[in-house]
Amino acid sequence: MTRVAFALFLVAAVAVTVLALTGEPGRAALDWMGWRIEMTAAAAALLTLFSALAFTLLWRGVIWIVEAPRRAARARAEAKRKSAIEALSRGFLAVAAGDGSEARRLAQKSAELAEDAPALVRVLAAQAAEAAGDLTAAKNAYNAMLGFPEMRLAGLRGLMLAAQAEGDRLTAIRHAETAYGLTRTARWAWRALLEARLEVGDWAAALDLVQGALERKIVSPVVADRSRAALLAASAASLEDSPEPKARAQALDFATQSVKLKPDFAPGVVMAARLLADDGKVAKAGQLIETAWKAEPHPALWLAYRDLKTNETPKARGQRLAALAAMKPEPRESRILRVESALIGGDPVAARAAARLLDAEAPTARFAGLMARVAAANGEADEARAWIARGVEAPQEPDWSDLDPEGRAFAYRPEDWARLVGSYGETGQLIHPRHERRERTMSDLPELPSAYADYAASTPFIRAAETGGALMPVPDDPGVFDAPPISDPPEGGPAPRRNSGARRRLASGSRAAK
Repeated sequence: MTRVAFALFLVAAVAVTVLALTGEPGRAALDWMGWRIEMTAAAAALLTLFSALAFTLLWRGVIWIVEAPRRAARARAEAKRKSAIEALSRGFLAVAAGDGSEARRLAQKSAELAEDAPALVRVLAAQAAEAAGDLTAAKNAYNAMLGFPEMRLAGLRGLMLAAQAEGDRLTAIRHAETAYGLTRTARWAWRALLEARLEVGDWAAALDLVQGALERKIVSPVVADRSRAALLAASAASLEDSPEPKARAQALDFATQSVKLKPDFAPGVVMAARLLADDGKVAKAGQLIETAWKAEPHPALWLAYRDLKTNETPKARGQRLAALAAMKPEPRESRILRVESALIGGDPVAARAAARLLDAEAPTARFAGLMARVAAANGEADEARAWIARGVEAPQEPDWSDLDPEGRAFAYRPEDWARLVGSYGETGQLIHPRHERRERTMSDLPELPSAYADYAASTPFIRAAETGGALMPVPDDPGVFDAPPISDPPEGGPAPRRNSGARRRLASGSRAAK
């Protein structure tokens, strides 16, 4: 206001000055109570402007003095608000750092200072109590939040987490159900309910939850389809061994639905193929496996494919498996299957040729066992033992641990299916519970006689070690590479004797390979 008046005064003063300088200042007279004042019009205008400016300044000064107490109160409130914001910020940082005592101190300070952010103060108080390990105080703080509509969801989530920390599953589920009913977008509540259903193996209720999450747009259609496929496979697995015909028919229906949702989901495909084969629908079962193999080769798929027919010769079976591998020849599983099909068909030379394509593979127990069987099939018994020795210490493959000792894939327990559903639904990756638990199932390493073969029938690298010839490379060093070279005997001397030291080292290698 003052600035505006001052600007108007300057504009008017300039105008009056210009008017006076033009030589036509004009005349002005004032008669008041017997007084007569005469002056030029320019002077009268300037006097009026100065009077107005002085009155404006005086009025603003009076207002400033009158409003001084209110202004001081506003300044104190602003300082208090800034202190409260700083206390809240530092309090949340203390919670994030896990400093419970400092967080509680700052929560108390912010409660005393903050007047326009009660929700943040209550959240900080609850989280500070949690950070300090005081669950009772945290629950009280979260319970207090239930009385405010805007804070109710946060209070329910805090109470659910507190109940989970105390091991009270029923209370935690009750809070999650309440929150899930309050809003359509509470993903944490949906996730808690889903995990609770999976924990008890209630696949039907879990399917309903996934469908509801899709309708509420809590999860994407891709995640929903993966989760439903895994849940349907779990449902089929729970009914697969039932003696009731209706239960087996329901299992087949579940497995078929799983395959329709995700044709490359190996557990659903394998179960559907097994059930179809039991019903005499071998051709349809084979088509399901072939489609899944083209999408994502998996060892359980070719094992199920192998067992579809039981009345064929080994050669015919090997040819059938080789045709499956040829449907998608590039992946590792297809290259492994070419080796397996040659071994099954009784063609060790073809198996050796196919195995050469795997030489760059990581030395897992499965790979070492496969190479040992190839060597044994070609009469290289000691090379096979060397591979076995390497496979004993090699890591296991998670895919291979899907097989139980009888060779049946995905014979999981309910908790394993629950773990698989959660992982596959979220990430699309198959997890392998037995591998995670470090359980050994089907052995990857073949059984071979513990002793080395006789000298005459031994493999070339044994004969080379005993005669002093060049050692052939073997996949794992059984202890002969450090043997000193055997010098040639003098002319006319006695016949060369076997290197007993090298022989002893070979024997020690054999024991390690058991």
